[in-house]
Amino acid sequence: MGLNLNDKKAVVAEISAKVASAQTIVVAEYRGIQVSHLTQLRAKARAEGVYLRVLKNTLARRAVEGTPFASLATEMTGPLIYSISEDAVAAAKVMQDFAKGNDKLVIKAGNYAGKSLDKAGVSALASIPSRDVLLAQILGMMQAPVSGFARALAALAAKKSEGTETAAPGEASTEAPAEA
Repeated sequence: MGLNLNDKKAVVAEISAKVASAQTIVVAEYRGIQVSHLTQLRAKARAEGVYLRVLKNTLARRAVEGTPFASLATEMTGPLIYSISEDAVAAAKVMQDFAKGNDKLVIKAGNYAGKSLDKAGVSALASIPSRDVLLAQILGMMQAPVSGFARALAALAAKKSEGTETAAPGEASTEAPAEA
C-alpha cells in the first residue's frame, strides 16, 4: 500500500533533517539481497551511527533538493538504499565493508560535503580512518615528545640510583684508583 500525502511529507521532512546535519550520503543498489543480510547491514550501520533507509527515489530527490547533496539526484534511479552519516567516512565505510562480503550490493555513487563521488571515490573515502581514529593518532603524535622526555628522565634517574647503590656513601671502593 502506498503512502498518502501526509506520510510522504513526513518522510521528506525526516530525510531532510538527516541530510541537513550530514556530511556524507552513499547510495547503493540492493537488488537481490536477502532480508537477513539487509538486517545485518542495518545493525552494522546503527552501531556506526549511520542512518540507513530504503526510500522512494522521488522522496529522496525532494529531500536533497536545495542542499549540497542535490547533485546526487541524477544517480537516484532503481532500487536504492540510502546511507547518511554525520561522520565523513562512516556511511562509505559501512557500505564498502558490506559490499566486500555481498556482491549483490552495488555502490552507485556518493556525495561528501557537496562533492559528487563515483564508486571509486566512495571506496577511497571508505579507506580513510574514522574521525575517532584520526583524533587518537593526532593525540599520540602530540604526546610522543612528552612521553619520550619522561622515559628519558626515568631512565636517567634509574641509572643514577644504580650508581648510588653500588657505591654507598661511607663505604670504601674495592676498585683501585686509576693512575695517571
